[in-house]
Amino acid sequence: MAFNEIPRLASHPPDGLDPLDESTLDRGRQELVGLIDQLTSGVEGTRETGIAGLRLHRIMHPGGPKHGIQLPALALIAQGSKQLLVGGERFEYDPLHYLVLSVDLPAVGKVTVASATQPYLGLGLDLDVDEIAALIRDENLPPAAHADTSRGLFVNRLNAAMLDAVLRLLRLLQTPRDIPILAPLVKREILYRLLLDGHGARLRQIALQDSQTHRVARAIRLLRERFEQPLRMETIARDVHMSVSSLHHHFKAVTAMSPLQYQKHLRLQEGRRLLLLGDIDVATAAHRVGYESPSQFSREYSRLFGASPLRDRRRWLEAPSQHQ
Repeated sequence: MAFNEIPRLASHPPDGLDPLDESTLDRGRQELVGLIDQLTSGVEGTRETGIAGLRLHRIMHPGGPKHGIQLPALALIAQGSKQLLVGGERFEYDPLHYLVLSVDLPAVGKVTVASATQPYLGLGLDLDVDEIAALIRDENLPPAAHADTSRGLFVNRLNAAMLDAVLRLLRLLQTPRDIPILAPLVKREILYRLLLDGHGARLRQIALQDSQTHRVARAIRLLRERFEQPLRMETIARDVHMSVSSLHHHFKAVTAMSPLQYQKHLRLQEGRRLLLLGDIDVATAAHRVGYESPSQFSREYSRLFGASPLRDRRRWLEAPSQHQ
């Protein structure tokens, strides 16, 4: 589905629990822009950093849509704006809002505001479920409100405490010798802020062993491991200790798509990777990702990516600077 065909827009959630200090937030945002601009100077795209799981982004031209599997992460924008499409829903975020993904989700991203003079500047920080689980076991962590099974991503209003922690993590890139000792501490604080802010209860659910969200995350892992095999809901439901109907219901609540749709996205995205980066034909790519019919693969490929497999590959080869 193209971005201009999306039927509904996910609204931004309410502000965080702490009142916003506008002057502090403004100063922090200015520093964030300066730090990412300096750290990505001369880079177009994504730069890995000396802090494990931390990536910086600099994009000078709005592009996309870009298809991929988004892993659990915090995404924060210093300058510009971005849209993320998951299932039939679109989530927008900007320098005043951050986005959190708690499970692996097939998504389509699109930078909507960027220019050569004011590039899109942002960062992504991987979220470790084991680290979240360790934190929620801490008896000093304030309790959270009950959260039902809900989307595996959310947008929250940025507050000064969260921004301050992110800035301290970025400053460590200027003093590499401090990273091994201090980076884990600051990352733990960021997780703490996420768990307390707005929809933080959703993030806790992913690490609670008996929660439906945790079971869905296990089902997602199994689907990713077996995506090329026929979908057997009974087997997956048994493996995650859920009924078939309950798995289907909660899976859709978390991912905004059915297990079959999720598997289809996995197959098509892997098929696209094989076609664009490998030297194989359409039929071979279709077979490798689990399609018995190359024509069905081509039809579903065209619907998802907006072009037939061969046309998509030609476009990729002719415009290497605009790879999606």
